[in-house]
Amino acid sequence: MLIIVPDPPHSPETCHTLEELMIQTAEYLVCALSLANQSTLFTFNTPAHPLNLATLHEIEAARGLVEMALGKLQIRH
Repeated sequence: MLIIVPDPPHSPETCHTLEELMIQTAEYLVCALSLANQSTLFTFNTPAHPLNLATLHEIEAARGLVEMALGKLQIRH
């Protein structure tokens, strides 16, 4: 039987280049986006819902900026 073990999470100390650090940041933002999406579903029709939608929007914007920066880093190589 094959036991599949996920890769251990990367720590910021193991990032040796700016590109690796940006990739790790993008991964964290994807996780934060998933959490914000779930939170938005749980707070539907509550006073906290607009705040959760704003959080979702800000995380998406940050992720877009990180992806754009990564694209520019990879073009330079």
